[in-house]
Amino acid sequence: MRLIPGHATPQATREYAERHGERLGEGHYSELAKTRIRLSSIGVGTFPGQADPDTDQAVAGIVTRALRHGLNVVDTAAHYRYGRALAAVGNGLRSAVIDGVPREALFVVSKGGFITWHEGRPEDPEDWIRERIVREGLADIDDIAEGVHVLSPDYIDYQLELSRRLLGVETLDAFLVDQPEIHFPRLGKEATYRRLEAIYARLEEAVQAGRLRYYGISTFDAFRVATDDPRFISLTSQLGLAEKAARHVGGEGARHHFMVIQLPFNLAQTEGFTRFNQATGQGNVASTLQAAYQLRLYVMGSHALAKGRLAGLSVPALEALTPELANPAQRAIQFNRSTPGLGTTLVGLSTPTHLDDLLAVAAVPPLPLKRYLSLFERSA
Repeated sequence: MRLIPGHATPQATREYAERHGERLGEGHYSELAKTRIRLSSIGVGTFPGQADPDTDQAVAGIVTRALRHGLNVVDTAAHYRYGRALAAVGNGLRSAVIDGVPREALFVVSKGGFITWHEGRPEDPEDWIRERIVREGLADIDDIAEGVHVLSPDYIDYQLELSRRLLGVETLDAFLVDQPEIHFPRLGKEATYRRLEAIYARLEEAVQAGRLRYYGISTFDAFRVATDDPRFISLTSQLGLAEKAARHVGGEGARHHFMVIQLPFNLAQTEGFTRFNQATGQGNVASTLQAAYQLRLYVMGSHALAKGRLAGLSVPALEALTPELANPAQRAIQFNRSTPGLGTTLVGLSTPTHLDDLLAVAAVPPLPLKRYLSLFERSA
């Protein structure tokens, strides 16, 4: 099947935002750092669900409907649902494009690092890894952590290509290295960072080749913990690695394309906003969200509903501020997308009716800053 050409552009995303602006709330779109690409404050995540045809069909339908109704960010990963999420998202994306949604108005994100167990987790994972990864030359045993995560340029490039092929796109808007902090206990930070620099160089080459536009990292712990925690990753360290990688690939003066980061953010995990753990290199210490803004990085928040646990949790203070919203899930999403510095909050979906909650929140403006901050005052 022919790959869909194009990638997100400032003009097409602006026109998309204007087209949906009358129906959606003011402030629903923000800009991807210095690119002027307009991205929705709520995006579709595709982690949940069983690895079966019914879920494939459901996810495809969710993606198509979301893209047609003002949510232009879709996030997936090479390992989600044993690789089936990629093809499901691809089917949904293609249907949206056939329906008239320009490819250039959409921002498609994939991730790599966790092993893609094709056809499900094998009975003997170690033998599978030896046969399908090591003997294929995609990585050495030393590149694999906890039997589930690979940190090598060849394997990351393989997952980038897998993402492009199954998503059906010539150019992926962003590709993130997922949770590299998993390698810290075994390798230490210095050795892990050397691997990341080599991976970033490979991703810079992918940008040059037109296979990719931007890259970054997705973390679970690394941006939320204290500076002295062994799992911590500083933003400036990653920008430094990206700058070296860009010079290695493009020569002196070459600009890096490290532009997007992800971390969990929700009512129960607010550290990205409240914990001041990032030295920005500009004379101050800031939270991850504040530092990302200063460093011109775009932040996507994952785990918006904490794998569904927040969908039924009533928070009286938040309920009082959002009487127009119908349920705890909508209020939790509104809390996330109202957070200063959080560009897009990602909500994982596999049930089509749950998309109604995302669209209901998109139809109202984010909370004003004073009302948002009052939630922290009340809980102090």
